[in-house]
Amino acid sequence: MAQHSDVLDDVFQALADPTRRAVLGRLGSGSATVGELAEPFDMTLPSFMKHIRLLERSGWISTRKVGRVRACTIERSNLDAAGHWLQQQRAIWESRTDRFEKFVTSKESEAQ
Repeated sequence: MAQHSDVLDDVFQALADPTRRAVLGRLGSGSATVGELAEPFDMTLPSFMKHIRLLERSGWISTRKVGRVRACTIERSNLDAAGHWLQQQRAIWESRTDRFEKFVTSKESEAQ
């Protein structure tokens, strides 16, 4: 369980930054070079590379060097891990709200 938690921690930490979310959004359309990904951001390339390394370390993307260019590709497995965790949380909360609704309606029926 702790290992699964570490994976989720890394996944959500990567999503905590708007720059990294934008990179992932762009990679959802297909692979891109680091230069292409960095273009819309007002930061130095070394600063941008910190985001790329964190995304790669957390498993959100993979990179490969082709000549002098580094290409990035999104890895869908972490999206699946995050989605699975969110589905579990949704099921828990929907169950709780369903029970709460039953409780409230039963109290309303008793009051009438």
